[in-house]
Amino acid sequence: MKTKRDRGFSLIEVLVGLFLVAVAVLGLAQLFLMAVANNRNADRIATATNLAQQQVEWLRSLTSDELAVVAGQTLAQWDEVLDLNRDGTNDYRRITTVDVMDFVFQAQVYVFSAEKIAVEAPETLLADLQQHRPRAFLSTIITR
Repeated sequence: MKTKRDRGFSLIEVLVGLFLVAVAVLGLAQLFLMAVANNRNADRIATATNLAQQQVEWLRSLTSDELAVVAGQTLAQWDEVLDLNRDGTNDYRRITTVDVMDFVFQAQVYVFSAEKIAVEAPETLLADLQQHRPRAFLSTIITR
């Protein structure tokens, strides 16, 4: 005679258990994918901010005469497409503007993601920042 302890799990109990485990694993997998995507986005923003900061530091190292030359150049001359890891794929687009008022220079650096390289004119990007959303933007005043 069989007792209750000798009985195993029924097929329905096994299926319900597997379903609960599958739901938990799928939830964790989705959480993991979201974490990876957020980390990648944060890395891109940090890299773009670093590129903007490098440009500002370079501008700060210039003399007032050199800054006046930079301020006199066109926007297209300061539109750079950057390939950071030299793999043949362009990673970022950096646009620098320098305005001069007496001996005070206002520098603005915009860094856009690779998707914005396809936009032809830099004026188009700067005209609608809400739509094109730069990854990083730094503005500074340089006095000499």
